[in-house]
Order: sequence, then structure tokens, then C-alpha cells
Amino acid sequence: MRTPGILIFGMVLAPCGWILNLTSTVAPNWRTINNLAAQSVDLVVEQGIWDICNTFTTSRAQQCNQRTNDQTYFNNQIIPIAQGMMIASLIVTILGLAVATPGVRCWRDRPRWILASLGGLLIFCSGVLAIIPVAWYTHLLNSLNSTSVKRDPLRADDIRVGYCIVLGYIGGIMEVLGGLVMFIGIASCCGGRNRGEKPGTNTGRSADRMDRPRTMERPTPLPRVTVPRSYISESSVPYSQKSLDDDLDFPRAKPRNNGIVNTSYNGRPYDADL
Repeated sequence: MRTPGILIFGMVLAPCGWILNLTSTVAPNWRTINNLAAQSVDLVVEQGIWDICNTFTTSRAQQCNQRTNDQTYFNNQIIPIAQGMMIASLIVTILGLAVATPGVRCWRDRPRWILASLGGLLIFCSGVLAIIPVAWYTHLLNSLNSTSVKRDPLRADDIRVGYCIVLGYIGGIMEVLGGLVMFIGIASCCGGRNRGEKPGTNTGRSADRMDRPRTMERPTPLPRVTVPRSYISESSVPYSQKSLDDDLDFPRAKPRNNGIVNTSYNGRPYDADL
């Protein structure tokens, strides 16, 4: 009833990748622009796919909601495409987890490989949907039009990759690996070869054996061992001779006293004295 390791691997990577992709989608830091012309030296413009923020490095002050000041940046073709594909990736990941969860639950005798594989396929597609816009944006990083970027021959603009690009790559790769492992697992486990199970021809017999009631087998009685008196007398436990005699389960004749005969009871001896 244990969940196979390949399914656990996919179910762990998928939520982690979804959180990273969510952060990459919401945060406005796909690229940063430093050393702006005709601006203060400590000004850094952070541009995302939803918003633009102006950050001052000396005072740590940040001014967001600057989208209306730079519509040229949001008119680039990659921006609406990245918005749609990142949202689609988040939705498909949730659908994949919802489909795969009933298939990998550990309270069943065997996982539902069909549901698990379908969920893995959806998770794999969600990772691809996240990697495509991130890679495209990285390719067009220095060529995106923006009013914040002012080409000054005396002062070159410093355009850098933001942390959202890094998180998008990591989250997409995690979802691709997790979904691929879950989807490939059906090829090696459909025939009943998972965790030592026999092939499909013998699964019926094993199931019948499991359904039959198990009869309690009588344990084999152990032989009775007779301990010699010499061994008992040499034991380290101080037993008395009287206690040993009382423990015996058979009558034992009393020892005869040399030269003494019991003449009581009409002069007849006891049977034990014979």
C-alpha cells in the first residue's frame, strides 16, 4: 500500500514548481535597468509582465504601479503572450495535481496508473508552458522597446536579468521533470511489475490467494526435555531438596533408614517401605 517512489517524486516537484512559477508571474522583476540616462545613479527600473517599479538603492524606497508611464514596454509582442502562457501554466498545474492525486493515494492496494499518468502529462505540459515565455523573454531581453531605456552613446544602459527569469526556469524544469517521471511510470508498472508484483498472468492467482481466508495453523509442539537431577543440583540457584521433591509429579518412595522398621498400623509396614 506504499506509494511508488516515482509518483512521490512527481508529486513533490510539481507543487514546488507551481510556487516558483506563481512568484515569477506576479513579481515585477523580469529585467532590471540600471544607469539610466538623465536620471539619478541610484535609480533602478524593475520591469515585469504586469507592472513596473522604480527602486532607489540608497533609500530602499520603491515606487510601483508605473505601468501608465511606460505603455511602450507593454506593447511588445512578448508581454501579452507571456501573461497568457504563465497563467495557463498555473491553471494546468492545478488540474494535473487534481487528476494525479486520486491515482497516487497510498491507502489503496495499487495506485491508479492511468490517472497518475494523465496528471503527469498535464504537469509536464504546464512546465513547457512556463519555459517557453521565459526563454523567449530572455532572448529579447536587450531589444524590448521601453521609454525607460534611453540610448545615450556617452552612457550605456545596464540591462540585467531579473530574478523572475531564474525562478521561471527552475519552476518550469521542476514541473517538466516531475510530470515526465510520472508519465513514464505507467510504461514500467502497467504490467504489475511495480514493487515486486508478478506479471499480469499471475496477478489473478495472487488476488485469489489474498481473498481466501487464512486458516490458523497449529504450532508444532516442542518436545519435553527431562532435566537430570545432577544438572539441577549443580545449578547456581539454591533449591532445597524438599522443594525438588514436591515439584515431582509422581510418587516417590521414601528412603529407608538402616536398621529401623516402622511397626505402627498393626505391625504392617507401609507400601512405600517395601
